[in-house]
Amino acid sequence: MYRFGKAVVRLRIVILILALALILPALLGMRATRINYDMLTYLPDDIETMRGQQILMDEFGKGAFSFIVAEGMTDQQVSELRQRIEQVDHVDSALWYDSFADLSVPKELLPDRLRDAFVDGDATLIAVFFDTSSSADETIEAIGKIRTLCGEEAFVSGISALVTDLKDLCEREEPVYVGIAVACALAAMELLTDSWLVPPVFLIGIGLTILYNLGTNCIFGEVSYITKALAAVLQLAVTMDYSIFLWHAYCARKRELDDRREAMALAIGDTVTSVAGSSLTTIAGFLALCFMSYTMGMDIGLVMAKGCALGVLGSVTILPALILVFDRTLEKTMHRSLIPDLSGAAKWITGHFPIFLVVFVIVLIPAIHGYFRTPVYYDFTKVFSDDAMGGEQMPFLEAKQKLEDHFHVATTHMILCDSDMSAKEATAMMSEIETLDGVQNVLGYNSVVGDAIPEDFIPKELTEKLKSEHWQLILVNSEYAVSTDEVNAQIDEIHSVIKRYDPDAMLIGEAPCTKDLIEITDRDFTVVSWVSIAFVFLIIALTLRSASIPVILVAVIEFAVFINLGIPYYTKASMPFIAPICISTIQLGSTVDYAILMTTHYRELRRTQEKRSAVTGALTYAMPSVLVSALSFFAATFGVGRYSDIDLIGSMCGLLARGALVSMCAVLLVLPSLLMVFDGLIEKTSVKQRI
Repeated sequence: MYRFGKAVVRLRIVILILALALILPALLGMRATRINYDMLTYLPDDIETMRGQQILMDEFGKGAFSFIVAEGMTDQQVSELRQRIEQVDHVDSALWYDSFADLSVPKELLPDRLRDAFVDGDATLIAVFFDTSSSADETIEAIGKIRTLCGEEAFVSGISALVTDLKDLCEREEPVYVGIAVACALAAMELLTDSWLVPPVFLIGIGLTILYNLGTNCIFGEVSYITKALAAVLQLAVTMDYSIFLWHAYCARKRELDDRREAMALAIGDTVTSVAGSSLTTIAGFLALCFMSYTMGMDIGLVMAKGCALGVLGSVTILPALILVFDRTLEKTMHRSLIPDLSGAAKWITGHFPIFLVVFVIVLIPAIHGYFRTPVYYDFTKVFSDDAMGGEQMPFLEAKQKLEDHFHVATTHMILCDSDMSAKEATAMMSEIETLDGVQNVLGYNSVVGDAIPEDFIPKELTEKLKSEHWQLILVNSEYAVSTDEVNAQIDEIHSVIKRYDPDAMLIGEAPCTKDLIEITDRDFTVVSWVSIAFVFLIIALTLRSASIPVILVAVIEFAVFINLGIPYYTKASMPFIAPICISTIQLGSTVDYAILMTTHYRELRRTQEKRSAVTGALTYAMPSVLVSALSFFAATFGVGRYSDIDLIGSMCGLLARGALVSMCAVLLVLPSLLMVFDGLIEKTSVKQRI
């Protein structure tokens, strides 16, 4: 490591030139990376709902689906609007009354279920199918054009409309996220470090590695909007530790040596040694997300693991080069640290360790209880806060409300069944489904071919839109909202009905996909939690060469995780479904660093000191670094959490911010107490270190 440090010092100018030269390809890579705003696309491809979606695309040329509610328009105006919508690029078809019969045919002649489904007083419904997927760029562009055509008299609903609004909001907010995170982290570091110029230098070095991380995401083709929004903030917060370690090591070496270049070479070696174990635990925490069946975990995990690795690399290459270039100026801006001498506080904590053990035991039970019962939501319409448009309602939410008010439709399922099914069986199946609780109406080919309209009267183009060579398409409008217990029970009942008529029939749509999402992520949560614990446990065991220390450290951080994710249960706050999975692994991987720092120093001191003195000395040593790191992490994420109008981003940043504080308190208060109690066990189960 010393040789590596010498090479970095010798090539510092080359490193900075290369670092600046990489900015352009990083920006080009960012531009080439597509952002995915549809969270349902991360479901496994082999489940029935996703296979059905592919069949819908292959057999019918249909991907996304949307309802348009038109108010106060004449039949002629609605007909003209429908025809204009069908001319929009990537609109496969738009179905309305005039798709089934000429406008001269009285509506009274239409089958009741068809008339009631499309007309309610002065409101009428247009069903629009797209030939691209719900989150495709082409679909989002088509939604924008349709909204322009509709003006103020018609409202576009559906998940594609949600994705369109979400994209607009994300693109508006994401630059602000980075600005807030940088400003808050900078303010915290200015108060907690010993130089006014060091924090900006840190941020320059970290900022470059963030650019590289975002730019290299192009190798994945696309990333989710959650990953894009959180990547910069998380990388800033997580990799700040490494910059702090390097600076402290450099300052310590400079006090020993007159040659600042030699001091930096040694500091780089010290930093690599110090952060090797802690960075591996952080990377392992992120990589554990890759074990999710719901592949958004892999999306976040790979990007953040890559960002952490780049952060470590930047802290021992780019940052040392920057510090050496600005070293004279940095010395002139040194000031007394605002963090007071904490040896007295450390002595008091170790002197009263039984109190913290009692608190640990008392708090643990309700924390675990809340952790396993915290309510989560899967309804993507809740991703927007109430003031996401500055007090105005999001266009998608307004259209959704219109659809519910006029037609009592909260979501639409789609049935794919055998196109050769007889009219009698198809009619019987649809009639049976219509009797189920919460089903408003069922629309299919046999809904159109009623007693009053001969089958030959139906245009061939319409038949082709509802039937293919192998499948026929049936729409089921439900008054139950997505992800509710009522709609999930309804899905089970519909599934049972259609399988009796056609064993190969499929039920697809947003609600069935969300039901699969609930079941899959429930399993994922357990798998990822255990995998992350196993990874971190193994890394700590190998790094510290102990069988008992990993148990103690993981227990302390898991205790903090239980508290953080258990609080919403008692405050009656609902979290987005992805939050518990991501937060538990990120908090474990990123804040176990604090525990490793203290425990490593405790073991060094324990070689020559009795246990109380060693624990007190380790706590005194670690407390300033833990405070700076945790408060910087808190500042970077808390500001974004308070600002974001996207509830999913705001909730996750808020949980990360609180998690940093809870982990800090757990490490500074509970860990020393456990070290005091289990000192003998640690000595017996750890490889002895030579003095």
